[in-house]
Amino acid sequence: MQPLALYIHWPFCLSKCPYCDFNSHVRDTIPEARIVAALRAELTFEAARLGPRHLASIFFGGGTPSLMAPESVAALIADAQSSFTSDDSLEITLEANPTSIETAKFRAYRAAGVNRISIGVQSLDDTALEFLGRAHSAAQAMAAVEIGRAIFPRTSFDLIYARPGQTLAAWRAELGKALAVGLDHLSLYQLTIEPGTRFATLHGRAAFTLPDDDTAAALYDTTATIAARYGLAAYEISNYALPGQESRHNLAYWRYQDYAGIGPGAHGRITLSGRLLATRRHRVPEDWATRVETHGNGSVAEIEVTPDERAREALLMGLRLAEGIDVKAFAARTGHRLATVIDPAILDQALLAGYLETTSTHLIATAEGRKRLDSLLAALVI
Repeated sequence: MQPLALYIHWPFCLSKCPYCDFNSHVRDTIPEARIVAALRAELTFEAARLGPRHLASIFFGGGTPSLMAPESVAALIADAQSSFTSDDSLEITLEANPTSIETAKFRAYRAAGVNRISIGVQSLDDTALEFLGRAHSAAQAMAAVEIGRAIFPRTSFDLIYARPGQTLAAWRAELGKALAVGLDHLSLYQLTIEPGTRFATLHGRAAFTLPDDDTAAALYDTTATIAARYGLAAYEISNYALPGQESRHNLAYWRYQDYAGIGPGAHGRITLSGRLLATRRHRVPEDWATRVETHGNGSVAEIEVTPDERAREALLMGLRLAEGIDVKAFAARTGHRLATVIDPAILDQALLAGYLETTSTHLIATAEGRKRLDSLLAALVI
């Protein structure tokens, strides 16, 4: 069996960012004891049915996991390590925001076993941070990054680009400042308008406009250029890393390997008795906890993924990676040979245009192809 990636969802935030459509919730009082007890119970349920799998990574995502008490994080890590086999290479990531109340816990998280911190910086421009609804300043963000680098073996942070009025010159300066601290990993996200968010309402009222497609593309291209100066390569559409510092947890998603998701709204892809199952938990934290307390898990859907669906998902995920899709692994995972699920005429056109390339072992989307991946996949997949 493949190694297993474990995702643990912490659903609470201090406030809801106007661009965010993640499963995050704001409460006057966070019911931490109840939620952690339910997470531990759901982890026990999942481990019992998955059996003695080897654990490759744990990822605490959210929401804002750095609102959790370090003791809660330590308990969940200990449960995971006792439920599955693991070794010294186990990657344990926790997402954090760079507010003083959260960075004060960094040493305790490290003592709990976290060895990789992912900091939600989002911008190093105070005006942009205010627009994005962030509770920290650029100075706080840089201080948090420095603290993170001093405490954790591996540090990543997120940035959002294609913000209203953003220029190439300003973005170059912002990226240079961010990367000059010596990061090993950067996750980059284009600001998009997601339905149901505060930004969707404001954008619909023409309260602000986003950069046009050409400007957004130029900002994206600039990122790769600046990142390369600091030794970071684009190993996935939105992620850059020093060699060997790629997120092992997220690589499991993109390589279409098994991952178990626990917590409110968490998704998973797990193999049981030779069947690949798509799992999904209830989104509302309190309702999810009630289900766990009653049934041992908060599942609302568990559906077998057909070979055709596996092939589509594996293509969608794998072509995001600079390494591309391993042809043999694709066949073993999906039950389809790669050549049988893609349009040969479109493949030839994409190869001639320089959007795709092949080796003896892989199908790869080039840097230009990855920028056009949505439209490329729509045409390529039979």
